[in-house]
Amino acid sequence: MKERIYFYHTNDLHSHFENWPRIRDYLAAQKKQHKEKGEDVFLFDIGDHTDRWHPLTEGSKGRENIHLLNELGYDAVTIGNNEGITFSYEDLNHLYDDAKFPVVLANLFNSNGHRPDWVYPTYITQTAKGTKIGIVAVTAEYPAFYDRLGWIVTPARDELKAQVRVLKKKVDVVVFLSHLGIREDEWVAEECPEIDVIMGGHTHHILERGKIHNKTLITAAGKYGMFVGEIAIDFDHTTHTVSNRSANLIDTAALPASLNEEEEIKGWMESGKQLLSSVEASLTEDLPHDPFDSLSPLGSVLGDALLEWCDADCALLTGGLLLDSLTKGPVTAYELHRILPHPINPCTVYLNGSELKEVLREAQKKEWPATVVKGLGFRGTILGAFIYKNISWDNHHFYIQNEKIDPDRLYSVATVDMFTFGYFFPQMQRAKKEYFMPEFLRDILKNKLKEMQA
Repeated sequence: MKERIYFYHTNDLHSHFENWPRIRDYLAAQKKQHKEKGEDVFLFDIGDHTDRWHPLTEGSKGRENIHLLNELGYDAVTIGNNEGITFSYEDLNHLYDDAKFPVVLANLFNSNGHRPDWVYPTYITQTAKGTKIGIVAVTAEYPAFYDRLGWIVTPARDELKAQVRVLKKKVDVVVFLSHLGIREDEWVAEECPEIDVIMGGHTHHILERGKIHNKTLITAAGKYGMFVGEIAIDFDHTTHTVSNRSANLIDTAALPASLNEEEEIKGWMESGKQLLSSVEASLTEDLPHDPFDSLSPLGSVLGDALLEWCDADCALLTGGLLLDSLTKGPVTAYELHRILPHPINPCTVYLNGSELKEVLREAQKKEWPATVVKGLGFRGTILGAFIYKNISWDNHHFYIQNEKIDPDRLYSVATVDMFTFGYFFPQMQRAKKEYFMPEFLRDILKNKLKEMQA
């Protein structure tokens, strides 16, 4: 006898709620249809459902995302880096307090080495016919960031292999919720043949029909809710194996419009604004901003804030981080969020003089300001002009605090975490560094504005 089982999956929504009404309506209708036919259906989210760029997620500390998942009756979820390293320890520890589904995650621990009480390393559910489905999940490792927040994240590969070995003995079908990325998913398919289906995310890849890799089905549904994943498997009760598996992506834009969806989308935005309506500072004058002006007044204030927060010798950031100006009068939490929506942390990087000069020469490339930036936590569009604090130059000489850079001296440079990932400045990626977490740029700007009004 063969039993058909359906899985639906979402990943990397990143709080793009503009797609959620259609996703919700479609998944609710599919679940209803399958159940009316007596078919088993399971719904999973693969992480990064939250993203603090959206005011509703920011204002509710992610709790409203969980309510949306509850509403649809998800069967299990895992976390991505946007849940794991953009919320404070306390906020993540309570993010799923109201969840009506299990959070499956095998490679996250408290600093004492114990798993938090809101996660399951694996989870077992079953169909109406008694077929046992084992769910395992791990998330991408960012050990420096997790450590700063008070968590321990263990090697995903090792944890996964250990959990799968035990899980396979207890279940008929093994499903892996992977927030690791496509290359890691391919490795898993080769190294863990016990896994029947991998539902992936993190690298925002699109697999329209999935792909079979070493007899394992690998699937993924892109990003931002542009697609919903659908999987069908046949479990053979005679051979006790999955005899057939297929995958498909549903284009959200092609789905029927949800009733009053525009009003609902606007309502989520307005709810977020209300949650962020507290007045955080008051300005006695406008602070205009031009992302192409390295001496922009608001950019200069942010540069001072960064320099002071990191207590560094100098500071380096860009005008594109700020999305708008601030006007005279009260400044709300929403206004700060609107101009600095990025989940980007301050960072101190330690460079010797020779390395620092290389970075400064690189920063002066004429093409940088208009460069469009995607990823790295950046939620703006262009990089903008570089903003320098305690840094000057003439001809071919660079100065820190008006003193010529000493090639052998170690300098502390206040900057932003996106510059330490290797894309812009390899020197910063290799260097010793200290991340400040859970503070974002908007937090240090808020503190600076309060100081200015005192």
